[in-house]
Amino acid sequence: MTKHHEISDSDLRIKIKNAEICFGGNQKLKIYGTPKCSSGKRMKRENRVFFLSENDAKQNGFRPCGNCMKTEYLKWKNGLI
Repeated sequence: MTKHHEISDSDLRIKIKNAEICFGGNQKLKIYGTPKCSSGKRMKRENRVFFLSENDAKQNGFRPCGNCMKTEYLKWKNGLI
């Protein structure tokens, strides 16, 4: 897990382009989603964290976003994950 305030914007772009960061999350709400999610783009920088994989996010106690990851969210909501 990488916190947004600990990484520069240029390093962040490079890591996303090189697939070193594949998911973003809200540290306060414990929700993760894709970097292109409209909900994720609105969150405060100090609450934003990044993950290499879904497993990384899940291991840190995050749940899928209901906006950009509907299928995974419904599985989580129904207790299938």
